[in-house]
Amino acid sequence: MTQAQSNQTAEAYWRDGFLFPLTVMKPQEAAEWRAELEQIERDWTDSDLPRPLNTYKKINAHCVMPMAYQVAMDPRILDAVEPILGPDILIYAVEFFIKEPRTRHMVTMHQDLTYWGLGEIDGLVTAWLALSPATTASGCMDFVAGSHKNPILPHEDTFSDTNLLSRGQEIKVDVADEDKVAIELQPGQMSLHHGLTIHGSGANRSDDRRIGLVIRYCRPDIAQQVADRDYAMLARGADRHGNFTLMAPPESLFAPRSMALYEEVMKAELAAKMAGAKEMKGVYAG
Repeated sequence: MTQAQSNQTAEAYWRDGFLFPLTVMKPQEAAEWRAELEQIERDWTDSDLPRPLNTYKKINAHCVMPMAYQVAMDPRILDAVEPILGPDILIYAVEFFIKEPRTRHMVTMHQDLTYWGLGEIDGLVTAWLALSPATTASGCMDFVAGSHKNPILPHEDTFSDTNLLSRGQEIKVDVADEDKVAIELQPGQMSLHHGLTIHGSGANRSDDRRIGLVIRYCRPDIAQQVADRDYAMLARGADRHGNFTLMAPPESLFAPRSMALYEEVMKAELAAKMAGAKEMKGVYAG
């Protein structure tokens, strides 16, 4: 990417609060990552892991799944993020968001930063990489352009069984259909969005799984404001601030050392994400 292209990318991101589609790998490469994920599902779904496999996929997969860390470290993805965050980049979280075919699960319109305990910051970017087609039929995301210029708006916890968010959180603002931009992506393409961008997604009405590998990147200067501790991994550059406990990547799938660290991270994350909630229901449900 040339400097001029980097400038244009950053300008569009700060104008709209998102970018798409960005092609970062060939469809075949995305298919290989999907195949690896689905092999893990076959091998480990009925195993004796301390938590259900879905939990490890949906929350901080990079702590215990080497493939999640490897994708997050892909230089092509980091090259797209750097014009927005700068040269020093941390991996804050990696999650698999999966909607099974012909299911009712959806994500209500919300802002990511609402319950993360990080405040209203510009220093966090979410990369959403498609490992299968993300279309209007399969329940792709919808973004509201320019909505990242709002503060954190009031949200309501619904704890709906069909909502893939931890608290079923939904923004208490009516969003007209004409204000939504459908973020359709093919395997190997990704979008980037700001933590305050209003977004959501519908149900998967297609015959294929909708698989997104979601990476949260942040600058080292941001800091947790609610929990006592927060964790991240260094992806590029340096951490000169010390606001996060830096983690080592997993050496193997569900290695004992990584599993112990995972529980530490979960405890801190739960303190931040469920602060003020009237119910307790996993940090993420989808």
